[in-house]
Amino acid sequence: MNLKIAHLYPEVLNLYGDRGNIRCLMQRLSWRGMDCSVDEICLGDGRSLSDYDLFFIGGGQDFEQEVLLKDLHSGKGENIRAAIRDGRTFLTICGGYQLLGHYYEAADGTKCEFLGAVDLVTKASGTRMINNYCYRLPAELGGSTIVGFENHSGKTYLGEGISPLGEVLKGSGNNGEDKTEGVHYKNVFGTYSHGPVLPKNPEFADLLLKTALERKYGTAELAPLEDVQERAAHDSVEEKIMKGIIN
Repeated sequence: MNLKIAHLYPEVLNLYGDRGNIRCLMQRLSWRGMDCSVDEICLGDGRSLSDYDLFFIGGGQDFEQEVLLKDLHSGKGENIRAAIRDGRTFLTICGGYQLLGHYYEAADGTKCEFLGAVDLVTKASGTRMINNYCYRLPAELGGSTIVGFENHSGKTYLGEGISPLGEVLKGSGNNGEDKTEGVHYKNVFGTYSHGPVLPKNPEFADLLLKTALERKYGTAELAPLEDVQERAAHDSVEEKIMKGIIN
């Protein structure tokens, strides 16, 4: 078994070590004797996206999102929407997550039109949500707790019938109001978790891999890994977050 991964816009969307998520996925496949290839798809790169199994879009600042819009609207945006409709697996972080929605509404009411691939919108707020935070995936996604670092002033609201990725246990999540974090739509996983999020959340990393492999091969069993260091890192951070030792 093998996966072909597309890293979209690595030159502009790579806050807080988000690129480490790619390294984590590659290593967890390698430990299991599986092959993986990664292509960086940058601004102006017009190659087809139809051959990729898993897509990663990292986080960026507001002005970096604006730089991307011309490229997205030149045709790449429709290719991304097609990949989502086709059930390809996506991990999107912060700004990359926001880009999947309909628009970003600035403080003065102007709207920056995004992909419209997922029914969600993001609105500017006067409060920056910056925390080490913790949320829990629903039972159908394994029910594990996820720890990460959020830093955003945009508040994201999901459309009716769109499922969040998890329930906030400590921190702000999508908007600091409704206890939702991220989005899970088809095989799209969007989150505000920087860090990078996957190395210290091995169950989440394997969920992404299993989703992509099952879509490609129909079925997939991932051999268990010991994950002693990964779980220790996760548990240590979770304990400190929940006790308010770090925020």
